[in-house]
Amino acid sequence: MKEFTSHSIKETEAIAAQWLADISNKYADKDEALVVGLSGHLGAGKTAFVKAVAKALGVKEEVTSPTFVLMKLYGLNPVGTFKSFPRKRLVHIDAYRLERPEELEALDWEVLVADRNNLIMVEWPENIKNAIPEDGVLIEFENIEDSIYGVSIL
Repeated sequence: MKEFTSHSIKETEAIAAQWLADISNKYADKDEALVVGLSGHLGAGKTAFVKAVAKALGVKEEVTSPTFVLMKLYGLNPVGTFKSFPRKRLVHIDAYRLERPEELEALDWEVLVADRNNLIMVEWPENIKNAIPEDGVLIEFENIEDSIYGVSIL
């Protein structure tokens, strides 16, 4: 487990870049999507981390929480360090309002997971824990103080 502390958006972006560098090679040959669970209380930095990942991977659109629409899709246009990133699409899901994994069927969850081009980042994975693949990645966030966040990558 790696642990990081962020005091700012800039530091969160550096943590996200380090994490992306770590997973780029580790999961490059994975035949299915890489599913990443983002766990932590409201305001703990989950969406900020997704925004930092999206920025590093060349997403031009504004990334916002998909709390009310459940899912947002972003095309990746990585350049520089991440030019050879093995995924083509960021799928951002907020499972806060979901109560059962079966509710993911409306999002074509099985199709999303089967597509190796997807990097799927799920906020509140504990609400759909049986749907997260066993080889998924879990990142835990916690508030340490105002605007200071702890990030544990398991």
